[in-house]
Amino acid sequence: MNRTKHHKLHAFQRAVGWCETVCNLCCYPLRAVYRKLLKRVSITGFPVIENLIADSDIKDRTERSPQAANKVVSRKFQTFVFRCMKSTLEDGVFFIAASVSYNIALLSRENGGILMNGLVIVLIGIVALGAGYLLYGRWLAKKWGLDPKAKTPAYTKEDGQDYVPSSKFTVFSHQFSSIAGAGPVTGPILASVFGWVPVLLWLIVGGLFFGAVQDFGALYASVKNEGKSMGMIIEKYIGKTGRKLFMLFCWLFTLLVIAAFTDMVAGTFVGKGEGITGTAKAYADSAAASISMLFIVVAIVFGIIQKSVGKMNEIVKALVAIGLLVVMFAVGMHFPIYASKDAWIYIVMAYLFLASVLPMWLLMQPRDYMTTFMLLGMIVGAVAGVIVAHPAMKLNAFNGFSITGATGTSTLFPTLFVTIACGAVSGFHSLVSSGTSSKTVSNEKDMPMIGYGAMVVESLLGIVALVVVGAVAVNGSAPEGTPFAIFSTGVAGFLEKFGVPVHIATVFMTMCVSALALTSLDSVARIGRMSFQELFYLDTTDPSEMKPWRRLLTNKYFATVITLFFGYLLTLGGYNNVWPLFGSANQLLAALVLIALAVFLKTTGRTGWTLYAPMFIMLAVTFTALVQKTIALVQNTLAGNATFLVDGLQFIVAILLMVLGVLVAFSCLKKLFGREKKAEA
Repeated sequence: MNRTKHHKLHAFQRAVGWCETVCNLCCYPLRAVYRKLLKRVSITGFPVIENLIADSDIKDRTERSPQAANKVVSRKFQTFVFRCMKSTLEDGVFFIAASVSYNIALLSRENGGILMNGLVIVLIGIVALGAGYLLYGRWLAKKWGLDPKAKTPAYTKEDGQDYVPSSKFTVFSHQFSSIAGAGPVTGPILASVFGWVPVLLWLIVGGLFFGAVQDFGALYASVKNEGKSMGMIIEKYIGKTGRKLFMLFCWLFTLLVIAAFTDMVAGTFVGKGEGITGTAKAYADSAAASISMLFIVVAIVFGIIQKSVGKMNEIVKALVAIGLLVVMFAVGMHFPIYASKDAWIYIVMAYLFLASVLPMWLLMQPRDYMTTFMLLGMIVGAVAGVIVAHPAMKLNAFNGFSITGATGTSTLFPTLFVTIACGAVSGFHSLVSSGTSSKTVSNEKDMPMIGYGAMVVESLLGIVALVVVGAVAVNGSAPEGTPFAIFSTGVAGFLEKFGVPVHIATVFMTMCVSALALTSLDSVARIGRMSFQELFYLDTTDPSEMKPWRRLLTNKYFATVITLFFGYLLTLGGYNNVWPLFGSANQLLAALVLIALAVFLKTTGRTGWTLYAPMFIMLAVTFTALVQKTIALVQNTLAGNATFLVDGLQFIVAILLMVLGVLVAFSCLKKLFGREKKAEA
């Protein structure tokens, strides 16, 4: 065996050993599989990998270009993955560890490293996430216990409005469309400054062992508690004080979401201004903005039609929705709306007000229904584009643990883990799982697919976003522009391979990502309004039994105005400044939910130790990030570069988040590790 081959095999073995260590810490059911894996990867070699390493086309890479070598590696790995997909699940798990570890070993070399292929990364993600769902997701369901014969809250509390028994795929569609907003696109693109390898690993590990566990757990706990929200579950198992603190935290969190996503949407729609007006990008963004505005009007009309007709045939309903989407696209392309960023911020805020106060059936439900088709079209188009184009990963594999940029110096820990919220772990998902999805589940056996499976698919969307930004990267880094614009431009380039004109493809993708962001925004605006109202509810929600001041604070119009006003003030800081704070709050919310779920599992005599590692890790990550953000804001203030409406408000929110986080965490942990008798399940 030559020296080069010997070196690569040893590097490969070390990487596989690292993978086994991580898996042993994160997932007990995979230990046996990875023990077998380590035995199969010896110095004699696993035949496919050994032959790949020994291949004459890449053995002497000094005589071949990185691009040529990349094609050989990509072709062989593609052949290998399809073989694994036709074989056993264990072979699929082996492919994950072997391919990821091998490529990390190759790419860790500074000179002459092989460019990774985007298609390989997507395939790695599909197999890894699929194996995690089949192994860990099902294992959790078995440990917690599912009763297919039990009546769910959708039946026991059926009211035709909130509690409605629905099919598994219908509930899955709602869950996925609600959680898969702008986060899976924004987070991985912003975090790509650290390199594609840490982003990919966190999307897979975080998605499987953190995010999916939280989403599934929140759905499970809510279904087992008559469809109650996380706040009410906390009150039941922890106390009223815990619920009040939790709801205040949720309200502050919604302000950050409103600020970050509103700024990104407005930045994407901007088609008027110095250096912008008259450009091809301005047309594409303005056309997408026009379509998005038509979306609101058409959604209301669609809702009225459904209300008038009654129960509409699902096929007819789908055809009508798709037809309306086509008409909106055609009209928006011919009549683009040109406006400045400030104007778009005001327009988005006006829409959020309507979405928060209007009945669900009139705006949000029909909009979510039509958005589902757009989301599916976007994902299919992106994956198909990756398959056809199989672009090279132009991002650097790893840029270091500390990165200095325009906004200062960022460290891998904790920045990476709070930047990638949706796609890995997001506290907002628990609000969806316990707020709406739990009220429509018709059978407990559907919950793993809905709770765990929807998060797995969202993690895959995050991986696709990583591949897209890698395909358009410049000098190993993401290009200039908002994450939405980068993603839209990248996928539009893929769609060109199918003969779609670039301007049409760009408008379509911009419309898709902006629609997803607006879907997240209207949901979070409504949740923020309800969280503010719940802060001031006592034992009754009847306004006639309240004092005048409490009646005012619980009024939905007043609560909406207050929520949007403070969200607007935070918008002035821009998404680059707000996003780290949003990510920290989102992950801290996830940590608090995980603790509350652990209390529920312990109190009801179920297995809850699987949540301990994720909740303590996320507590460490989020509090570190919040302390760093607070220090940065103080330093900026002392340097005389701060303004109250930007830095001052962010400082206040950061302090409040830390205080509330400590109080809620202390209350929950005290309950979790206190000596109490187990209650009946």
